Amino acid sequence: MRSTMTAVLERNRTATADFCTEPYEIPWAAEARFFVHALDIAEGTLLTFATEISPDGLHWCDLDESVHAVSTEGVRSWPVSGFGQWLRLRCRVTGENPVAKLRIYLVGKS
Repeated sequence: MRSTMTAVLERNRTATADFCTEPYEIPWAAEARFFVHALDIAEGTLLTFATEISPDGLHWCDLDESVHAVSTEGVRSWPVSGFGQWLRLRCRVTGENPVAKLRIYLVGKS
C-alpha cells in the first residue's frame, strides 16, 4: 500500500506581491502534486507559479521550465517528479492592483 501525506503550505494568504511558500522536505516521496486554490482574485490579477527544488532547503533553482498561470478563482493542480529533497512554489504577482486570496497544498506519495 502506498503512503500519502498532505501539507498546507499557505492558508488564506492574501497575495499582493511576489512570494515563495515555506519549503517542505519530502525526500521519501516518489511523486508529489501541488494544489493552488484561488479563493478570491481581483480582476486583472495574474499569478504565475514555478516549482522550485533544493538539496538543502537554503539554495533554490527551478525544477523545470513549467510555469502555471492562475487568473480566475478555482483549484489548479500539477504533478511534480524527480525533485529529490525539498520543494516550494515561487509566485509572481502581476496586475495594476493585484490581490488574490489563496490556499496552497502539497501532496506527497511514496
